[in-house]
Amino acid sequence: MNSINLPSKPPTSPHPILNFGFRIFFSAGALFAIITMTLWAFVFTGHTDIDAQALNPLYWHGHEMIYGYALAIVAGFLLTAVQTWTGVKMPHGYKLLGIFVCWLLARLCWAAFALGMTVGGSSASLLYIAAIFDMLFIAWMAWVIFHAVLQVKQYKQMGILSKLALLTLGNGLCYWGVFSNDMNLTRIGMYLGFYLIIGLVLTIGRRVVPFFIERGLSAGTTDVIKLRNSKAQDIASLLFFLAFFIVDLFYPNKYLLTITALGVAIVNIVRLKGWYHHRIWQKPLLWSLYLAFAGMCISFVLYALQPWLGFTHSIAMHALAVSGIGMMTVAMMARVSLGHTGRSIHQPPKMVNAIFALMVLAFISRVFIPLVDMDDYLLWVMIAQGAWIACFVLFCISYLPMLSRERPDGLFG
Repeated sequence: MNSINLPSKPPTSPHPILNFGFRIFFSAGALFAIITMTLWAFVFTGHTDIDAQALNPLYWHGHEMIYGYALAIVAGFLLTAVQTWTGVKMPHGYKLLGIFVCWLLARLCWAAFALGMTVGGSSASLLYIAAIFDMLFIAWMAWVIFHAVLQVKQYKQMGILSKLALLTLGNGLCYWGVFSNDMNLTRIGMYLGFYLIIGLVLTIGRRVVPFFIERGLSAGTTDVIKLRNSKAQDIASLLFFLAFFIVDLFYPNKYLLTITALGVAIVNIVRLKGWYHHRIWQKPLLWSLYLAFAGMCISFVLYALQPWLGFTHSIAMHALAVSGIGMMTVAMMARVSLGHTGRSIHQPPKMVNAIFALMVLAFISRVFIPLVDMDDYLLWVMIAQGAWIACFVLFCISYLPMLSRERPDGLFG
């Protein structure tokens, strides 16, 4: 007698925002981007009681932008995309909530530290608590992704898994440096995390940016758009970036830095040229991704020029951060949130042009203007902070309602 395979019970969660990782982490990440940048504006201007002896305020800002904001968006993307890549269900409902709560508790501890709050009379105690939940968050996220990849033997994803393992190491170094009063360790942990995130953006961007452009331009037409890419470009970009990352972090030789940074820039400029189509400017969800990648190329050129022109390393680093983390994540969230909530990617919210324009303004004000006018540096930084905050306020207004509601088609997702 033949056995009958009954359909499996459809997945459920206590609230739509817990259906998929992108919903909760994109929502929280966008809100956190507003809160942490507002708090940084107060810390930056000396209006909080942060314990500067326990932690350099600049490192507080760096840690929370990398291991707070950026890693939340990475978590939301991977906890969604890995299910598409592997077919293995990712955590949803209360399991997803558990991963998120670990991230949230760590962020609350770091915010309390910046405000000068204490536990047992010590502000540093807050960072001990944060360390537990932060490491648990990264390890838990990495484990479910690792388990899914191994289950279907999709070993080509091991590059992403290795970056998650190194991100865990980088965050651990940050905390170890704080607890041992070794700010050099904290600096290494932060830059390790930063460059690993940029490495992830380059890896994932190489996959999805041309795919999104091809899909976005081909829809509704008889034209088949096929963008140029090559394995040789992938390998060259990876090798140059790896060399650049090692040189900038561990062996700051200006000749090597210039050669490696220019190598990354040239390879990706060539790649970007192969992705270009004049019709991308008609679609904000496409030109935003293209400009984000272009901004990264500009950033590596700035790294190459910095030792010779004498402007600060911080300008090149912030150029890479605003383009590679800021603009790229906003553009990716804007597109992914539409597609995965069952909405048309060809009809984004009306405010998306303003959202992306504000991030471009943040880039110009934080990077280009200080290159020619350092006298008003504080003003340009504050304008960039304001543009960043306004960008995410508009994003939250436009996208939080769809991220927190059921799909219009009634499907789980």
